Amino acid sequence: MEQAVVPGIVVNRDEAKISVLGVPGQRGLAREILGAVGDANIEVGVIIQNVNKDGKTDFSFTVHCTDYARTMDLLQEKVVPTLGVQELVGDTTICAVSIAGIRMHSTVGVASKMFSTLREEGINIQMISTSAIKTSVVIDEKYAELAAQSLCRAFECDQQAVPDCQNRFRNGA
Repeated sequence: MEQAVVPGIVVNRDEAKISVLGVPGQRGLAREILGAVGDANIEVGVIIQNVNKDGKTDFSFTVHCTDYARTMDLLQEKVVPTLGVQELVGDTTICAVSIAGIRMHSTVGVASKMFSTLREEGINIQMISTSAIKTSVVIDEKYAELAAQSLCRAFECDQQAVPDCQNRFRNGA
């Protein structure tokens, strides 16, 4: 019997997104931002950096929701003043949805199928991270169940959920 290319979908609601916007482009920017975060022993998930046409850089990354407030405070104190940041923005209403499987890297069209499935459901992808065995997207948390169900149908697989960040904040954790 042939093993499924994507045997599982994981929805991780324990993520928060932080964006450092409008930073003057410079070498070592990622080190400046993430060095302070790493020095504070905060684990980073998905990372995106882009440079716009006026030479400013936007840098976004995810952290575990329990590290969100500490990360925002740290960046506000140590990074924003030294880098000339235009804006520091945080979002605790996101989640990461991942498809995973050991044969994904050798199967053409898996990521495309994921992106098409989410597009057909009207779900906007905010961030993307890939590896040989996993593709993860960051989306608005309100679409978590729809995304998981749609991807499960598309890939004929199982779903696993991780508790959501918003409930942790509401419950005082």
